[in-house]
Amino acid sequence: MKIIQVVGRSNSGKTTFIKQLIPKLKTQGRVAVIKHLGDHDYELEEGKDTTGFFDVGADISVGIDADKSVAAIRNNSLESALRLLFDQGMNFTIIEGFKQKAFPRIVIGDLQTDYCILNNPCPDEVLASLNAFEDFCP
Repeated sequence: MKIIQVVGRSNSGKTTFIKQLIPKLKTQGRVAVIKHLGDHDYELEEGKDTTGFFDVGADISVGIDADKSVAAIRNNSLESALRLLFDQGMNFTIIEGFKQKAFPRIVIGDLQTDYCILNNPCPDEVLASLNAFEDFCP
């Protein structure tokens, strides 16, 4: 599984870029995205059964509807999430943020950082450079 890390300052266009990159990567395999939420928490909908199961201690609580599954997983490590996505057969995982992790990365905007292999690329430049990104294999 290829790890494609995208970093940049707040409001630099990371999410917009990732939304353009996903359809291009989908032509070559399965794609997952992990977003670092930084200083705000993801809110589980109050009063819902899956939230209640998580609140009373379930390690994983999953809700499934006609289109998707949504999981709240108590373990909040990036490495655990990467293992989960690898086990689900993802070919590519895009990581938005997690600047403290040392993956080869794409920088959006003017952020100066180590491990930068592409700066403000178009999605096609990423596809042409896939071999420069790290392979994750637990």
